[in-house]
Amino acid sequence: MTYLIQQTLLYAIPLMIVALAGVFAERSGIINLALEGIMIFGAFIGVLFVRLCLQYGVFVYVAENTNWFQMQLFEVLAMLTSALLGSVFAMLLGFAAINLKADQTISGTSLNMLAPALVLFLIKTFTNQERLELNGVDAPAIFMLKKSFFGLGESNGFFVNTFINKTYIATYVCILLFIICSILLYKTKFGLRLRACGENPQAAGSLGINVAKMRYSGVAISGALAGMGGFVYAMTTSNCTSNGDVAGFGFLALAVMIFGNWKPLNIVLAAMLFGLFSCLAAGYSSIDINRDGICLLKELSDDPTWGKILNPNLYRMLPYLISLIVLAFTSKKSRAPKAEGIPYDKGMR
Repeated sequence: MTYLIQQTLLYAIPLMIVALAGVFAERSGIINLALEGIMIFGAFIGVLFVRLCLQYGVFVYVAENTNWFQMQLFEVLAMLTSALLGSVFAMLLGFAAINLKADQTISGTSLNMLAPALVLFLIKTFTNQERLELNGVDAPAIFMLKKSFFGLGESNGFFVNTFINKTYIATYVCILLFIICSILLYKTKFGLRLRACGENPQAAGSLGINVAKMRYSGVAISGALAGMGGFVYAMTTSNCTSNGDVAGFGFLALAVMIFGNWKPLNIVLAAMLFGLFSCLAAGYSSIDINRDGICLLKELSDDPTWGKILNPNLYRMLPYLISLIVLAFTSKKSRAPKAEGIPYDKGMR
């Protein structure tokens, strides 16, 4: 159960924070279909930052002898770098949608096509390889928290083993950031103005609100959250590797946002659901639900009868099948911001 909860969180947290990124853009009136591309770019920037700092001695990693506090600080700096460059990358969407009044769906799709090509080109340029990774470093463990860091080496409690041992500080930073951003969006003057620009920008403009500025703010925050989510995904589920791909998590985040009806609490529940199925897809062969030494899902996939249906390919398809099924039943009840995707024109009513 501990493993299942930990792995579910690893997949749910990037989905949750990237879905909130989509909410900020769409609540301001900009459709951000480029979440996938921004995640890819953010993952690349974060991994590149870590690699360069290790290469030039800014951060020295020595297995079992590294100061754990220094590692966590370094992890947060990498997250901030990804957020900053992700926000810059998202400005391409903002400029196209706000200044050029271009079709936002096409603009977002263009960035989704640009990001992997650009990342693969930069990886090839810097390393002459097809992927960017941390050579000679135990990537999964470099940023991982352990209970021994807190003097809890002898503790075997459920809470310690589930939420402290072998976890990442990025998980808790993202949860805290999710709460802060949700309060910012729904409990502050800035959030009220941002949402007004997505519902009725003409009315907001008549009250002296700079609609273009608010929409740029929404896109900037959206890009920052999506870029950070991309690096968190690469760090926690891909062994701190960038290869121009995030397994469609940007599109899954869009499904989580729509399923969650653009509301933070609903997004959390939706992210946990999708995170659970992503966990099953990735680790079905090692999940021991009853702690009896038997991995039931693997046993079923190896069984001559059940294996024809419950084979590994089905488990890998689960997150995407669930997204299609959920959206088919919930999309009619979804209520998107009224002015999303519509370029702002002061003369319109």
